[in-house]
Amino acid sequence: METYNKIHREITPLSKQDSFVVFDRTKDEFDFPLHFHPEFEINYIRNAKGVRRVVGDSIEEIDDIELVLIGPNLYHTWEQHKCSSKDIHEITIQFDQALFSSLLSKRIMKPIKGLFERSAHGILFSNKIASDLSTKIEQISKLDGIDYFISLLSILYDMSNSRDQRLLSTHTGFSKDFDNNDKIKIIYDYIHENYMNKITLQEICSLVNMSSVSFNRFIKKRTGKTFVEYVNDIRLGYASRWLIEKDLRVSEVAYLCGFNSIANFNRLFKRSKGSTPSDFKRDFSGIKRVL
Repeated sequence: METYNKIHREITPLSKQDSFVVFDRTKDEFDFPLHFHPEFEINYIRNAKGVRRVVGDSIEEIDDIELVLIGPNLYHTWEQHKCSSKDIHEITIQFDQALFSSLLSKRIMKPIKGLFERSAHGILFSNKIASDLSTKIEQISKLDGIDYFISLLSILYDMSNSRDQRLLSTHTGFSKDFDNNDKIKIIYDYIHENYMNKITLQEICSLVNMSSVSFNRFIKKRTGKTFVEYVNDIRLGYASRWLIEKDLRVSEVAYLCGFNSIANFNRLFKRSKGSTPSDFKRDFSGIKRVL
C-alpha cells in the first residue's frame, strides 16, 4: 500500500463519451512523474536516445526510436536521464478498456486480444516494427472519426502480429484496480458529470451511503488522495484539455472547470503541471485530439 500511494494516479481527459485521446508533440524533456491509469496506452518516441524508461520493475535506456504498449494500471514513466535531444517527438495514444470489449470474443480479434493480455506486463516492440508503423502512427492525429478508429485498429493488429516483442515487467498492474470497485466508479462518474459545479463531501457521502469518516478513509485508500485533491485532479485534467483545445482565457477555463478562485486555480495547476496555465497554453507545441 505504501508504494501504491507514492505513485501518481493519472486522471486522463477521457470522459464516458470519448473513445480515445492522442497527444502528438515535439518537446525537449520528459518530466511527468511515475504514474498509472486504467486506460491502455501506446507510446511512440523518436529522437530520444538516452531517455530512461520505467515500466513496472523494468528500467532501461531507450534507443533512437521506441514503441511500447502499456496495459491498464501498470505504472510507468519516461525520464530524461542521459538524453540531450531538444527535438523529441512523442505520440501517445490512450484508449478505454471497453472500446474493443464487444469485439474481442470474435476469432478475427484473437491476435489483438492476446496483445492486450500481454500488455499487462508492458510490451516493447522492435525498432523495425516501430519504423514500419511510424507513418501510420504519425498520421493518426490528423484523422477524424471512424478513420481514426480504423487506423488505430490497423496499428494494433500490426503490433499484435509483429515479431520480436518483449515483455518488460515481471509483474502486472495494481491488483486493486481503480475501476473494479462499484463505489469508486460511482464517485468517479459523478465527479466527471459535475466537475464544473460545487461538489460537497456531504452529497458524495449520501451518494455512496457512507459516513464522512468512512468515506475519507475509503477515498484515501483507493486513490492515495484526499477527496478535495481527487476532485481537483479531475478538474485540472479538464482544464489542461480546454487550455489546449479551446480559444478561452485562463479565467474562463478555471470557471468552466469548477474553480471559483483564479489564484487557487493557478497555484494548483502549477503544482500539478510544473507551469502556470498561461505558460502551459502558450508553450504546448503539438496536437491533442479527443474523439
